[in-house]
Amino acid sequence: MDEDGISYAEFHHCLGELEVINGLTLAYRPTLSWLRGVMKVSDARSLCVLDAGSGGGDMLRRVERLARHLGRTVRLIGVDLNPWSKRAAEQIAPGVGIRYETADIFAFEPETQVDVILCSLFTHHLTNEQIVQYLRWVDGRANRGWFINDLHRHPLPYYFIKLMTRLFSRNRLICNDAAVSVSRSFTVTEWQELLRQAGLEGRARVRWMFPFRICVSCRKD
Repeated sequence: MDEDGISYAEFHHCLGELEVINGLTLAYRPTLSWLRGVMKVSDARSLCVLDAGSGGGDMLRRVERLARHLGRTVRLIGVDLNPWSKRAAEQIAPGVGIRYETADIFAFEPETQVDVILCSLFTHHLTNEQIVQYLRWVDGRANRGWFINDLHRHPLPYYFIKLMTRLFSRNRLICNDAAVSVSRSFTVTEWQELLRQAGLEGRARVRWMFPFRICVSCRKD
């Protein structure tokens, strides 16, 4: 999605298809389930939630709906390197009250304290060294906890998503990137080693969740 020769219209259409795919594959469920638990036990009047690699803002919009359902006040921040992400997110849902920033997450310093940092389908874009750096970055800035939701590298989801996108998607970015994303993802054992390298072994939890998701999280309450 970040390569040259892509128009904003194609990028925007890709984000829309990704949101549909994420909904059909239950991609939001692990993150929202974990965050629901944080919101229910937190005694803070409001929570600041940051989404790293926020794309079109689809996760943050669901966080906003969850907070309203639970009667909680949240401040929501989305950070993405691609400036079209901010433009698309604000165009998809104007006036929702989510603040979007265009920045390299490793160079981004929040202006206010952040309670929770979320990350969905982002870490497979990083090298092992960058993931270790990200783990240290997020652990040093999330006061109440952080959650990483990404794919599990496995032949079954690889060939399934490759077939489904070829059959049902007309967006060339989706057809090319979906299976590549699975192939670039990690296993539970690899995540445990990355946590060890980041100095977070024993503090963070790695879980496999249906369907073929790996979730890495840390609660600080």
